[in-house]
Amino acid sequence: MKQHSQRIIKDIVFSSTMQLAAAIRAGHLTSTEVLEAHLAQISKHNPALNAIITMDVEHARERAHEADKALARGQVWGPLHGVPFTLKDAHSTAGMRTTTGFPPLDHVPQEDSTVTARLKAAGGILIGKTNVPVMLGDFQSNNPIFGRTNNPWNIERTPGGSSGGAAAALASGMTPFEIGSDLSGSIRIPAHFCGVLGLKPTENRVSSVGHIPGIPTPRSIRIIGGIGPMAHTVEDLELLFSIIAGPDGHDTEVRPVPVEDVPELPLNKLRIAFAPTFPGFPVAADIRHSIEELAQQLNRLGAVVGEVLPGLDFNKELSRAGELIGMVIGTFQPQENKPPITLAQYMEALHRRDQSIIAWEKFFDDWDVLLCPASMTTAFPHCEKGSPLQVDGQKVDYWMVSAHSTLFNYTGHPAVVLPYKLDRDGLPIGVQIVGKRWNESRLLAIAKAVSEVTGEFQRPPGY
Repeated sequence: MKQHSQRIIKDIVFSSTMQLAAAIRAGHLTSTEVLEAHLAQISKHNPALNAIITMDVEHARERAHEADKALARGQVWGPLHGVPFTLKDAHSTAGMRTTTGFPPLDHVPQEDSTVTARLKAAGGILIGKTNVPVMLGDFQSNNPIFGRTNNPWNIERTPGGSSGGAAAALASGMTPFEIGSDLSGSIRIPAHFCGVLGLKPTENRVSSVGHIPGIPTPRSIRIIGGIGPMAHTVEDLELLFSIIAGPDGHDTEVRPVPVEDVPELPLNKLRIAFAPTFPGFPVAADIRHSIEELAQQLNRLGAVVGEVLPGLDFNKELSRAGELIGMVIGTFQPQENKPPITLAQYMEALHRRDQSIIAWEKFFDDWDVLLCPASMTTAFPHCEKGSPLQVDGQKVDYWMVSAHSTLFNYTGHPAVVLPYKLDRDGLPIGVQIVGKRWNESRLLAIAKAVSEVTGEFQRPPGY
């Protein structure tokens, strides 16, 4: 009987968000049962992972009980009715500790972020918060408040950053979904490292109000960054994106672009470009081969597949991306011994960015999507920030981890990461699929078609 009970709990915690929501609405499961299954999974696995760093179990149980009573009265709160979830510790959560991994920002907000409020309004039940690096500024999730998060595939490896706690919690079945943020691959790299799915939408699709709360200066990150869902299925990404996207009356940068239904797109109607890496960018052989193998599979299934890229200087593109990100982040914190950036310099940087956006948009007039790596390596061993990393035995600059992802922060294009294979060390390899700006519905449709080839989410061994 105990073994049967454990099997049911594992089925619950590794079910998709949509499966859980449907089971609760149909009366096959109660919200309380779903919550308790996830709390049991947290109790069992979080001590080794340190992915979830703040919890409010009492309030979550109260809300689950209320959700069950509401459903008994015939009331459905929304598409997430009674589904528990965690949030990256960079979203403002009313009454729940929020830190962004930075002691001066450690506080209990009085208001929810737009994203938090929309998930709650859709019926979701917030369990707690997941770990991040200090001010979200690393590809590992470690900070002086909560310490280090470990990867469920190998606790000696990082889950990535800055949405590392989110990815580790999701991969280990401690939460059915998460909402990450991405300034330089911070959704896509952890998704790739932990074997889950992640969507970085087109920039300015999701309100950033309440993201990194408590900063006393005006908001400087108005471009390049994005907030998006992390989940176990493409269908979950679609649902969650539809909930969090769109104007909120506060973030004036968010465009009133409608969230369209995801169409059915058969592979034999698609034109798919692929790049095993970008010119001059290092990449592990296992990742390169995975991209090439997937491209061959898609070609055999009828897609028009080509190894092709726009005519850009990719090292220059990456340098310009880093420069612009530095301008945005450093607006109110100029670097020592460097003169402040002038408005003219900023406008020149935006002009150069415009040329890159235009080049990619023309590229996507000819190709539906680009298939490429999410990072140069799989999950690497915990190390000091900035230390050289080993890629197939060669030392590579630490900051190149995000090179394959940062290009599309620079241009603002939407990108999805799907889990695909395991490398020679048994670590997940994700594939990045990039599409045309403002067209997440088509990108997700193509991701859904490709996922029939890459396969479903796989839980890590021992979970």
